[in-house]
Amino acid sequence: MPSRKFAEGEVVRGRWPGSSLYYEVEILSHDNKSQLYTVKYKDGTELELKESDIKPLKSFKQRKSGSTSSSPSRRRGSRSRSRSRSPGRAPKGSRRSVSASHQADFKEKEMRREILQVKLTPLVLKPFGNSVAVYNGEPEHVEKNATPHKNKQERVILSAEDSYITTQYSLRPRREEVKAKEIESEEQNLVTKGPSPLGTFQVSTPQRKDLEFGGIPGVSFIMLGLPACVLLLLLQCGQKDPRLLSLPPPLPALHELWETSVCGLYLLWFFVQALFYLLPVGKVVEGTPLVDGRRLKYRLNGLYALILTSAAVGTAVFWGIELHYLYTHFLQLALAATGFSVVLSVYLYVHSLKAPRDELSPASSGNAIYDFFIGRELNPRLGAFDLKFFCELRPGLIGWVVINLVMLLAEMKIQERSAPSLAMILVNIFQLLYVVDALWNEEALLTTMDIIHDGFGFMLAFGDLVWVPFTYSLQAFYLVNHPHELSWPLASVIIALKLCGYVIFRCANSQKNAFRKNPSDPKLARFVFI
Repeated sequence: MPSRKFAEGEVVRGRWPGSSLYYEVEILSHDNKSQLYTVKYKDGTELELKESDIKPLKSFKQRKSGSTSSSPSRRRGSRSRSRSRSPGRAPKGSRRSVSASHQADFKEKEMRREILQVKLTPLVLKPFGNSVAVYNGEPEHVEKNATPHKNKQERVILSAEDSYITTQYSLRPRREEVKAKEIESEEQNLVTKGPSPLGTFQVSTPQRKDLEFGGIPGVSFIMLGLPACVLLLLLQCGQKDPRLLSLPPPLPALHELWETSVCGLYLLWFFVQALFYLLPVGKVVEGTPLVDGRRLKYRLNGLYALILTSAAVGTAVFWGIELHYLYTHFLQLALAATGFSVVLSVYLYVHSLKAPRDELSPASSGNAIYDFFIGRELNPRLGAFDLKFFCELRPGLIGWVVINLVMLLAEMKIQERSAPSLAMILVNIFQLLYVVDALWNEEALLTTMDIIHDGFGFMLAFGDLVWVPFTYSLQAFYLVNHPHELSWPLASVIIALKLCGYVIFRCANSQKNAFRKNPSDPKLARFVFI
């Protein structure tokens, strides 16, 4: 077994991946199998480095004391002292030439000194399509033996093609810090008045000019079309012979679309899930760094919420509470959820008007209609209650499981079966597996585009609360009145295909989450592209 060169707890210099810069790090652990050291930078970033990328502190001290790597100011001071101690004087003509060469040498070293004294500032990059990757670590200093740039006023801006480089920094002379801050503040004011140009990287949260989903006309059509689409799908599935290409059934009367008691039932469901979210169970983790460097804290107890919900539903069935009511009022329940998502979206937009600029979503544009759809505020919270994180996995995803169970019981009652059909059982098991997987890997949600890029507006509110539970459950809703007998040989093929697809799904999502957390992870080095 190879011997270890550095011990745990030792403070050394670690090379930042993709660059030639070394920073002070602390050795946390060592993996004997991969021969990688886990180190921690001063800003809290933890990475795995090879032993060749780590150097002891004394090696840098020796460089500073050497003549070739000493700072320009130190060399300049030693030269001036040697001249003052010199007993002789040069002739008058040679003195002028020596003075001229000394001034040129002095200016050159002054320029090099200004170049070498740099400060690292975070950049907001745009690496993959419209997603935004933010790195908020800010090392305190840079070694003076770093390779200088030829132009002292050069500011490094990474292009989209260079976005795979993990060293996402801008190098700037200290002398120009004040001027650069003034320029950045002017850029922020310009962005407040109008959208930012495409491809401009800003330290603050940018507002987009290249609007997604077809811009204002596109999002307007989507906001009107999605509720109509859900209504059409549910009405079609309730027909004796449902066909997407057939004419839609007539719209039911108003009293068949809306019922106050159903709306109250949905509100009760939402607030019970909120109560489960607030329970002090499950571990608390930190999210990805925000633009201002903060890390929000999240409590991961989604799996506990699913268990408590299952216990509550089981108790209701044991006590004889008729869950068939949810099936007979399924359309009204979907419309109640739609109305609630609209009201929630209005609240979120009004709430975002008071939010500081650095808390806005990178996807926001400054247009009221677009921002109402995409979400203007990135992480709207009521105290420690994160509205977006809660809605992503709780009311809709767990509600999807409950709806599937209700459809299973409704099939048994309507079809007068002593046991549910094999097709209904597979639908419930497969979709339950997806929900349990999502709640088991709840922490992976914190690196997704929904959390780190998109705001919380109508798009996510409607998607989480309406689209997921009421369209993903269409298979079970369809099977209630349209039984499908499935043979065991065919079911075995379906199960094998499902397991194969699930393995691909889980491996791919695990790799994506690992890359988002640490793009320099050595375990991902074998991949040509992601």
